[in-house]
Amino acid sequence: MIGEHTESHVSDDHKVPLLPIQEAAEGTQSRVSFTFKSILTLQNFYVILGPLLSLFICFFVKLDAPPTSQKMLGVIAWVFTWWVTQAVPLPVTSMCPLFLFPIFGIASADSVAHSYMDDVITLVLGSFILALAVERYNVHRRLALNVTLVFCGDPVNPALLLLGLCATIFFVSMWLHNVATAVMMMPVATGIVQRLPAVHEQSEALNKFSRAVILTVVYATPIGGISTLTGTGVNLIIIGMWKSLFPEAKPISFNTWFFYGFPVAILILICFWCILCLLYVPKGSARALSSYLDRTHLKRDLEALGPMAFAEKMVLSVFGLLIALWMTRRITDDIPGWGSLFHGLVGDGSVSVMVAVLLFIIPNMKQEGEKLMSWNDCKRLPWNLILLLGAGFAIADGVQSSGLADVLSQALDFLEDAPYLAIVPAVSLICSIITEFITSNDATATLLVPLLYHIARTMHVNPLLLMVPGGIATEFAFWLPTSTPSNVVGFATGHIEIKDMLKVGVPLKVAGILVLSLLMPSLGTFVFGSNP
Repeated sequence: MIGEHTESHVSDDHKVPLLPIQEAAEGTQSRVSFTFKSILTLQNFYVILGPLLSLFICFFVKLDAPPTSQKMLGVIAWVFTWWVTQAVPLPVTSMCPLFLFPIFGIASADSVAHSYMDDVITLVLGSFILALAVERYNVHRRLALNVTLVFCGDPVNPALLLLGLCATIFFVSMWLHNVATAVMMMPVATGIVQRLPAVHEQSEALNKFSRAVILTVVYATPIGGISTLTGTGVNLIIIGMWKSLFPEAKPISFNTWFFYGFPVAILILICFWCILCLLYVPKGSARALSSYLDRTHLKRDLEALGPMAFAEKMVLSVFGLLIALWMTRRITDDIPGWGSLFHGLVGDGSVSVMVAVLLFIIPNMKQEGEKLMSWNDCKRLPWNLILLLGAGFAIADGVQSSGLADVLSQALDFLEDAPYLAIVPAVSLICSIITEFITSNDATATLLVPLLYHIARTMHVNPLLLMVPGGIATEFAFWLPTSTPSNVVGFATGHIEIKDMLKVGVPLKVAGILVLSLLMPSLGTFVFGSNP
């Protein structure tokens, strides 16, 4: 029995593993096949394409310039390929210059790291911390309801209400980043739409008005961002590039940008409002809306927020202090502002961080020991934008130090006699179309603004006269839902379709290009000067 049991046991032991081993072999084969298939993807091809282009340029492209310029061109090809194809996440690509520059012998690790933290980037950090405080205490909603209440009219005036929404979103976007503005203001817009009947029960007038309300957030957000230095990352990229490419030139202050950006933005906003009213406010809209929207509803919402708490008042006070300090740091050449007391050593970034620090000191009077902001509230800081800015500044510095700037200038000699008045509309149009297909306006500006600088130097005009309109035009991503985050936020509500974006976006893009083409040679020359 023992022998039988042993034989049976051995036999069983011998037979049992056969099927699992076979399954394991089949599973391994399946996994190998799956892994091999997963490698052959377009995304992985893009990952390899960047380094391959870089190596090809370094070994086979010959430039009549120092060897570092050839290497710099290879690095640009690598980084820009990954940016455009999004082979790896945008912030990850933005860190690549930190190791590519030292490896390729373009710059030391210390010098390239300095590009990732300068006055422009501290400006972003401080202003975003303030934006998070505004969001935390719901200050933006109170502001929106108050302004809408003023513009609503009694009885309701649809065109005037849309103007009030446009103005509110425009104002908020002047001081907060576009993404933050779109996310914070969309609930205000959808709150108005939710007062109306369901989509299948709406008349044509109500349906069009619903779409118009959502479109105000989609388009007034990037338009408002044009106004101020901190309104959008593109503006910061322009001034950062200017500082990197032309360090001996006078830097662009908050005031200088505002004197040009605000009139441009106001004109584009008026064009947008006119387009919106023409397409989405038919006759009879006021009568159709009167049953659902009136001042009583808005007052009820405002009363539901309750009286302003101490924390809200302090956030508004800090916000006002920041704007006042920005506006008065440097006023004009004849009126230097308070910045002269510190011999020009204090920048807009210094002010931004100083005011942000106050938010961690002032109590919110809700709980004992609790301040207006804690570091946990700052976990949503836009590190992707900060890294992108740093990469752009590093590349701009590398183009100059490597000698590639001279190569670009020689290649663009044919533009020397080109009429400036013809170049500005062409540049604005090209930049505004390219930005539709690169999902980050900031990345588009980082790619194009340095090139515009060299084109302007070839034409012997102030580079800002091309950099500014070209950079602003990258904000005109008005056609596709995926072109910018604000477009995505609006499209995700389900109230608008691609045809709505095209109906508004096409004429709005044309209007924006016309405004830039008219104001840059006139107001732009006055603000920025005809010579650098």
